[in-house]
Amino acid sequence: MPPKNEKTKLGRALVRQHNQLIQQTKEKGIMYRKMHKKVLESVTEVSDIDAVIEQADEADRLFSLNNPNPNLLIDLDGSEITPEKRRELQRKEESLHAGSLQVPRRPPWTPEMSVEELDDNERQAFLVWRRSLARLEENDKLVLTPFEKNLDIWRQLWRVVERSDLLVMVVDARDPLFYRCPDLEVYAREVDKHKRTMLLVNKADLLPVSVREKWAQYFRSQEILFVFWSAKAASAAMEGKQLSSLWSTENCQQSSEDPDTKVYGRDELLARLQSEAEEIVKLRRNSGSSSIGSSNIRSQIGSMSPSTSVVVGFVGYPNVGKSSTINALVGQKKTGVTSTPGKTKHFQTLIISDELTLCDCPGLVFPSFSSSRHEMIACGVLPIDRMTERREAVQVVADRVPRHVIEKVYNIDLPKPKSYELQSRPPLAAELMRAYCASRGYVASSGLPDETRAARQLLRDYIDGKLPHYELPPGMKDAKDDVGHILSEQHESDSSDMETLSDSDGENVPEIDHVLEDLNSFDIANGLSTNKKAVKKPKAAHKQHKKPQRKKDRTWRVGNDGGDGMPVARVHQKPVNTGPD
Repeated sequence: MPPKNEKTKLGRALVRQHNQLIQQTKEKGIMYRKMHKKVLESVTEVSDIDAVIEQADEADRLFSLNNPNPNLLIDLDGSEITPEKRRELQRKEESLHAGSLQVPRRPPWTPEMSVEELDDNERQAFLVWRRSLARLEENDKLVLTPFEKNLDIWRQLWRVVERSDLLVMVVDARDPLFYRCPDLEVYAREVDKHKRTMLLVNKADLLPVSVREKWAQYFRSQEILFVFWSAKAASAAMEGKQLSSLWSTENCQQSSEDPDTKVYGRDELLARLQSEAEEIVKLRRNSGSSSIGSSNIRSQIGSMSPSTSVVVGFVGYPNVGKSSTINALVGQKKTGVTSTPGKTKHFQTLIISDELTLCDCPGLVFPSFSSSRHEMIACGVLPIDRMTERREAVQVVADRVPRHVIEKVYNIDLPKPKSYELQSRPPLAAELMRAYCASRGYVASSGLPDETRAARQLLRDYIDGKLPHYELPPGMKDAKDDVGHILSEQHESDSSDMETLSDSDGENVPEIDHVLEDLNSFDIANGLSTNKKAVKKPKAAHKQHKKPQRKKDRTWRVGNDGGDGMPVARVHQKPVNTGPD
């Protein structure tokens, strides 16, 4: 048995070795993460969010150095630039460079190319695309939002576009233009001139019928192929459940048989997708231009599906419901579904029947000018759990949802604007989170309101539809279709129904005092109770004694003749000692 000192030396050596390994891991952690980075790590799942906020933080630092006051800028001619004028200049600059904001194109390829040659060509083309966007980021008048920078994620999109006969772009019905990528439609036409893109407006059950009619009118005017759909409602219908929607009463009263405004069911959507895809295949065969079409590409990569089968591809932003739509159409869970964006990693091919095949693509964050990073978090494109500035993201919710709607949904009272503030201003993010924490009892370990927990819950409710909101088509702004106006009318109708119900019931109900008197007289007549009234016992004498209070001497105070209500103290001034006479 070794002596005790040797055991102590061995234990110390093990502890020292363990501490050295920990120190080396900390020093080389950054290099280790770079070397062992996942191949399909998307912009939505980066742990340190470097790929998301690196460019934004750098732009903010440069902007702060060049412009100390962000609310007041000085133009070259010496005139002041207000925030409204700066936003107008930014919009003009965005429209000028809108053509440069494209999705990366796959370079031409043939089956005779080697793997190394094909990989090198794709990387070179992707590098040219990144350089073009980098030139846009150098423009001080433009703010380019975070976008997907991983080549392997874009390769998934290329495969889906090439294999598909009909490309379905899934968007959120509450703001379809935010999730729509017009350049992707152009790219689909470049791959095959007969290929068409359909806009699948998901979560359409969160819109009133009147708003769906306006969007249908806008899509028809822009010659956009569209379908209203709800994956959540279709899944619930398959399970025999019924969803309770905020607009369920209105939708039932204004149910329309118009195929453009109604929400499609599962069988109707499958039939519509198959008919549109078969029409595209028929046009391609009649024209005889299938050299770059989807049928030729599928023949080059192998017989994945029968030649009579049409392929429908689903693309779009993360967390818009692509995987939920696939599961609802298939009839069972084939793809993973979660509220965190970026769940799908690889494109999947699912055979519905001998005539129809579906292809699901991972969600991609397309480059855009029209949104900020906080807006992308509020819309569910970027993960909520990885947000660094919660107040800016919650402010997006407070700006879009009316004040009285928030108070009605959460049953809280938000602070009113000050007298010197604009009375119609939206609530501040800090006011909303503190009021929500006070009503739910969310307190952090420091004793302050737990704003982080409140922000996450508010953003989840905003994404899930608990907080009603939607955007109207451009140029069709109407006060009658505003979400606050519709909810106010519903609230007034509900309150009027309750008043009429209470009035009708009150006509036949006698007063409660007469009923109690009749019951009391009946009990006395039948000997069930006596007519004696309960006598209240007097309190004890020692409990009625009160200690006399000693009056305070306030004679040193005098009245204030100024009339401001403040007491004035009497000051005694000593005579000045002038010395001996």
